[in-house]
Amino acid sequence: MNTLPWRRILTAAGPFVVLVALIILLRMQVGPTFLGYYNIHSILQQTLIVAVGAVGMTVIIISGGIDLSCGSVVALCGMVTAWVLACPGCPTWLAIPAGIGAGMLAGVVNGGLIAGVRLAPFIVTLGTMSIARGLAKMIGGNGTINFSPSWVDSLMQRPVEPGAHAAWWQWLSLPTSIWILIVLVLGMAVLLRASTFGRRAYAIGSNEAAARLCGIRVGWNQIAIYTLAGACFGLAGIFQTARLGQGDSTTAVGLELDIIAAVIVGGASLNGGVGTVMGSIIGAFLMSTLRNGVNQMDMPSYWEEILIGSAIVAAVGLDRLRQRTRP
Repeated sequence: MNTLPWRRILTAAGPFVVLVALIILLRMQVGPTFLGYYNIHSILQQTLIVAVGAVGMTVIIISGGIDLSCGSVVALCGMVTAWVLACPGCPTWLAIPAGIGAGMLAGVVNGGLIAGVRLAPFIVTLGTMSIARGLAKMIGGNGTINFSPSWVDSLMQRPVEPGAHAAWWQWLSLPTSIWILIVLVLGMAVLLRASTFGRRAYAIGSNEAAARLCGIRVGWNQIAIYTLAGACFGLAGIFQTARLGQGDSTTAVGLELDIIAAVIVGGASLNGGVGTVMGSIIGAFLMSTLRNGVNQMDMPSYWEEILIGSAIVAAVGLDRLRQRTRP
């Protein structure tokens, strides 16, 4: 009897089952307010930036790479967005292509160094992490950039809480940024599963040497993968600026760890060739739900770090076990 399909189903559904179990447990511990309108939107807001970054990081990890610079790139793109919004005479609509373009440029640099110079992704992105952070500080003069209120602020704005007798659909009202995330997730999921680009990313992550022998242009695909991920990091930077209402070069410190952790907890493998966008999003929600629950129960903040770290170690351990038992 072939158990491989069942193993794949359990691997894909595992993060979702853990998330549902965690929500039920926290609902029992915290009370009805945990699943209230305000708290649900709070969890969505806490998850958003990590989730957008995780969409891009998923493609990188599937291809067998890693990007330690994503947190600094998010800060850099946020500063570029704020600079355009604060620039006299610059149209405000230019802020979004500028922020996303800065992320794509960072991706081209990372991918070019990895593919062209054949440097390890860990080393390349460790270096560009410092470069991007320095550029972010340079743009803001080692400080913040303030800009006049604009439509960008509304991206992260929470809708007005509906009353007790509101229609059911009013409870589903979401900020614009969440709808953008939903479209991004669906688009990336289709790209990975139903396009040549996605199949090549999985092939490169599974066995790069075999992918080369099959005629796949690994170098160009790696540049494209890091560029696409950079666009996601740029979008996350725009959302970061919208949430803060200003550009701050000191934000997103350590964000790369949360993004990578979300992808790993969501079922991706650091060895490459394994992972899904939906799994990464569930991983991001799992961590933010856990953080929210710890805060709701007034537990010491160090428990949050201990539990998140334990979840990451458990996810990596399960991945190793899955690799050993793979037929």
